Amino acid sequence: MTLEIPKHGNVVRLQPTRSDFEVHFGGPDKPVGALRNLLAEKIDAVPAGGSIDWVTYYFRDRPLARKLVEAAARGVKVTLVLEGKPRIVKANEQVISILSGKEGLADGLRIIALPGVPSPSGIGWKPQLHEKIYCFSHPRPTALFGSFNPSGDFPEDDPAILWEIGNHNIAHNALVETRDAKMVALLAEHIRALHQDGSSLYYRFWGRSRSLDFGHTVLHFWPRIARHPIEVFLQNFGEGSRVRIAASHIRFSRSVSRLIDLSRRGAQVEVLSEFTSRRVPHKTEERLKAAGVRFERFGQLQNVPMHLKLILAENEHGRWAVFGSFNWTLPSYLLNHEIAAITSDPYVFAEFDRRWNELRSG
Repeated sequence: MTLEIPKHGNVVRLQPTRSDFEVHFGGPDKPVGALRNLLAEKIDAVPAGGSIDWVTYYFRDRPLARKLVEAAARGVKVTLVLEGKPRIVKANEQVISILSGKEGLADGLRIIALPGVPSPSGIGWKPQLHEKIYCFSHPRPTALFGSFNPSGDFPEDDPAILWEIGNHNIAHNALVETRDAKMVALLAEHIRALHQDGSSLYYRFWGRSRSLDFGHTVLHFWPRIARHPIEVFLQNFGEGSRVRIAASHIRFSRSVSRLIDLSRRGAQVEVLSEFTSRRVPHKTEERLKAAGVRFERFGQLQNVPMHLKLILAENEHGRWAVFGSFNWTLPSYLLNHEIAAITSDPYVFAEFDRRWNELRSG
């Protein structure tokens, strides 16, 4: 049986094959630091002559930073692109000090701090480097990307920052690992291009391909001038469809309107959101519920962030999973560096579907 992927308003047909993906989850039901431990193991496995290419937003994990320095010292080519001024401005400072020190990564480290853009009074619109991609050359080429960045520390010595960010060593997160050699190579190339020229306006909007098509999976990158690919994708769903969304941030009025339109077209729309009103305002909840969206806040009793960025979409043509670093916010739509994948891979859908059901039953 063939599957159909709605893509840019067209339909691409393909025959499903063995999955080259593996999905890894973090959460309060997983070992503390499960995803950062996975990254640590991947670093240790790369020998001299190999390469590690990372881009991430928050990086506060000093032991993990030291592992990257150790890898560089043993002859691994380490390329790291890091947000210089995240929302909590000082959050990355200690790790930057380790990585930029005398025995650090030298030219392998690139800090990007993009300037803000004009915005209404009292509102700050600042582009940010929000992607989370981790590439490793050995023991076989692999890349992980999704919602997790190493924003916790060991030991944790700044509870104020942890309170603001949330404890992402127990938060609901996911990294999807690909072993597709072409996909890994292109993701590593993307990181190296960011390292070289990621702050220029030409590169940010026009200099590189904004989408990479692998047949069963399309990778989309932001910022972009073309229409939002997830909005385009969701326009293919209506009566008889089911769309499930896990989201840490839903603040952009336009994105809320698109979800309302989806519900009014007859799709069954369900949302699991972050519990804080800063990330998902109460007016967002009210608008969605009024439109018939099944809406639920998650994690408040455990004080655990819902940091998944996930869509599960089903209709008579098939099933798709959408995942990455993207948020339902104006900066994410228009300004940030972001990544999202739209895939028809049956294994990926099944893993996220299983996780969704675990969350709802827990």
